Amino acid sequence: MSHKKNKTGYPQRLLFLKLLMLLGVAALFWRMGDLNLNQREFLQGQGDARYLREVSIPAHRGMITDRHGEPLAISTPVESVWANPPALAQARERWPELARVLELEPAQLEQLLGRRMDREFVYLRRHINPDQAERVMALRIPGVSLQPEYRRYYPMGEVAAHVLGFTNIDDVGQEGIELMLDQTLRGTPGSKRVLRDRLGRIVENVESIHEPRPGDNLQLSIDRRIQYLAYRELKAAVNRHRASSGSAVVLDVITGEVLAMVNQPAYNPNNRSDLDSSRFRNRAVTDVFEPGSTMKPFTISAALESGKYRPKTPVDTHPGLLRLSGYTIRDSRDYGLIDVSTVIQKSSNVGASRIALSLEPQRLWDVFSRFGFGYDSGSGFPGEAAGLLNAYQEWRDVEQATVSYGYGLSVSTLQLAHAYATLAADGQQRPVSLLKLKSDNLPKSRQSIDPAIARAVRGMLELAVQKGGTGTRAQIAGYRVAGKTGTVRKAGVGGYSEENYISIFAGMAPASRPRLAMVVVVHRPDDGEYYGGVVAAPVFARVMEGALRLLDVAPDDLESLRGVKVARAEGVR
Repeated sequence: MSHKKNKTGYPQRLLFLKLLMLLGVAALFWRMGDLNLNQREFLQGQGDARYLREVSIPAHRGMITDRHGEPLAISTPVESVWANPPALAQARERWPELARVLELEPAQLEQLLGRRMDREFVYLRRHINPDQAERVMALRIPGVSLQPEYRRYYPMGEVAAHVLGFTNIDDVGQEGIELMLDQTLRGTPGSKRVLRDRLGRIVENVESIHEPRPGDNLQLSIDRRIQYLAYRELKAAVNRHRASSGSAVVLDVITGEVLAMVNQPAYNPNNRSDLDSSRFRNRAVTDVFEPGSTMKPFTISAALESGKYRPKTPVDTHPGLLRLSGYTIRDSRDYGLIDVSTVIQKSSNVGASRIALSLEPQRLWDVFSRFGFGYDSGSGFPGEAAGLLNAYQEWRDVEQATVSYGYGLSVSTLQLAHAYATLAADGQQRPVSLLKLKSDNLPKSRQSIDPAIARAVRGMLELAVQKGGTGTRAQIAGYRVAGKTGTVRKAGVGGYSEENYISIFAGMAPASRPRLAMVVVVHRPDDGEYYGGVVAAPVFARVMEGALRLLDVAPDDLESLRGVKVARAEGVR
């Protein structure tokens, strides 16, 4: 009897199970319909919030080139590793593995992520090489991904470092041209929406929001060939004379463009891990010094302008010294009665002082001011110094005398080069430019001094480089050179040092029709030689000779060129 009951109840139970399954399937279909129809927007929003992201598209920084289009600063694509800390926290056991590939200490990674668990984006390592990026992604750790970026690269390294400067890790200019024209060089990043997978990788580009706009390119006035030549010779001189530092500037007399600007010591902007901030500044622009005897041509310019003097006007320098208010001005020896030209040739401090004291202070100050002393050059370079030229009302006799031969005022290397370029350009002062200029659209110049006076002073500066002058080592075979040496005692606590000097040479070539002006400054040579004619003049000669030939400037002294050929031939015999 019980057997019949069980047999009868079996179909009922089976039917019940079938109804239960149908109800379950119906419930699933209902839920699917509800999710797709009634809650679709909500679910899509939740999904997008977790995987749809708006990401930045980096824009590369504008390229910097020299005047011939050769690259000086370029941006190269690199990868940076970033993480979503909450997602990465789920794979904490793999953090040591990740730290090893990123070349970090595990404690560093722990510290980096521990303080940022409330964020969704944290950089773990910036600007890594491609092999390292590939190894990171091969780990397939959730929450770790790559971000494309750009890194600045400087092909000339430390040769042009002080002119170009560098950018920081975020590609923002920090020094030099990179800082000066950062807004021009900097690009505008774009943005797009993407879908990421659970590992943080982009699996689909959904839409572009803004296209990136690259920065503008810049063409500098710098000639990389002359830049390298100046760098090489200045570095060799600083090392040879065990000097503390040095700087040199080459200007195009016709346009006012800076063709070369170098300093020592330098630094490599490509190696951020080894940057020494004490080497960052562009000494040629930011550092000032007393110019010494390189100021005498401007004193003589004022004298000629006054009408009281001509190149052959006699000046009494006997007995080789001049006492003023307890201060003694000396020459290296008693030159006696000499003319104005010889004051420049022999670099007589006494002669320059007597000439200055015979002029009205305002006239002397006015001529100095017109040559740009006391003002910056207008280059726009960050931190450019204006130097110091005290008001003439403050001058006593001793100040008026000492300023005539370069003590009691201060200049920068660029400022002094600008003044000599003005003399070279027949008194026309052209604005200094670090950007290449168009020959048919040069900035307006102003006449600082009468052209005849400028030419007369240039003639005196030629004597200073010839036999009997102080700058004979600045001579260049085939070219007439005009220039002036300067040997300056450095000021310190308690007065001027008898051991520390600044060696200077400032000049131009070819003297008959100058194309280039150059100033070389070497601080604190420590090998026993310190005269500007010995330390700085040879640097001028080597750089100027190479630059004139690179620019294909015709020689203006073929006689000296023939003399060199004869000497070489006799040497061979």
